[in-house]
Amino acid sequence: MSSQGCRELKNPINSVFSYPLKTDRTLHSSPSNLPEPLLNVVEYRKSGLSLNHVVGCPLDCGYCVRHLFNNFDMKQPHLIKDDESAVEELTSSPWFVPHTTPIQLFNRATDPFLPNVRKHLHCTLKLLDERELTNPVLIITRWSVTDKDVAELEELKNVRLTVFVTWSGISEPRIEPVDSNVAVQSLGTLKRGSIRTKCVLYWRPVVAGLNDGEESIYRARELSKLADATVFTGLFYREEIRSYFRSIGVDDLYSEVARRKIMPREVEKQIIAKFGKAPLFRKTSCGVAYVHGIPDYNGHYGIEGICDICPASQVNICKSTYRSPERSEALELASRAGIDTEQLEIENGRIVVNGSTEQQRYFVQHALKFQVHDRAHPHFPGRHGRAEEGWQ
Repeated sequence: MSSQGCRELKNPINSVFSYPLKTDRTLHSSPSNLPEPLLNVVEYRKSGLSLNHVVGCPLDCGYCVRHLFNNFDMKQPHLIKDDESAVEELTSSPWFVPHTTPIQLFNRATDPFLPNVRKHLHCTLKLLDERELTNPVLIITRWSVTDKDVAELEELKNVRLTVFVTWSGISEPRIEPVDSNVAVQSLGTLKRGSIRTKCVLYWRPVVAGLNDGEESIYRARELSKLADATVFTGLFYREEIRSYFRSIGVDDLYSEVARRKIMPREVEKQIIAKFGKAPLFRKTSCGVAYVHGIPDYNGHYGIEGICDICPASQVNICKSTYRSPERSEALELASRAGIDTEQLEIENGRIVVNGSTEQQRYFVQHALKFQVHDRAHPHFPGRHGRAEEGWQ
């Protein structure tokens, strides 16, 4: 795609979907009624600085985080701002560090490979690549990746690109309306055509009693052969998501809602025991690090137990560059992020602070490749930052 082609995409999305999904098929080029958080196209999340200048999705995944933004009913993608402006806002953000800050694209409010979104995905990637940035770039999809998509991704020369293909294996259409075979086909397409582009099987959400049995584990193990690595994770089960499921007649998936993803101890134990020798990771950033042969940008190596399933080669890479920061470094970065440093401590492989936001913590964490936790949200040994459900 040429730079001229990117400029041609400034106009609002102006065609309807060509596949049989639920959509009002009405296009609104000026989404003035969007919730305020969705108008902020740059947001920091644990796996990177997230750029979301297209919002709206027809895929109806019941556990989608769009429930948290009161935006689940927007089935038609809307372009918030053109690609050039969005990339400029991302790279000029005070949180952005060239060649360091991990980047996520279209992971909050749409799917990057939807027909009317993919052209903005490719243009955005090209614009980042033309700046000769080598930052890790993460894309998550549960939709169809085509041979043409892969060919365009392979043209990128600088950014370290990883495509996470979401597969759940859940057959209950009220929870997972997208046929899991779509992900299987996308995995096969990426396997067939990609060299520089890395592919991760993203097995999520794993839900106790739904897709954690032997059949699901063995199926995931087979699919892992189509990917460079596999990351498994649990269900993000906030009150808004539980309420939606109740409204469509789905029984509560867990007894309590939670701030963090739910992955019960016994479910994890089963998966690890039966998955085999294919590279398997608990954390998204660990999967990214492995497929690119780089240290984990979230510094999980310093937290006891997280790396016990990682391949020895990756543990050695993370170990070789891991270090506890000097207190002066931590104080300087925390101050830049606006964190109160009065009670900052460095202990047990983490920086511990008070009263911080996720955006502040992740900026420091990615700069130092060292974990940063807030005392209000403690991480307990062995639980790997997950919810209490199944660990009491």
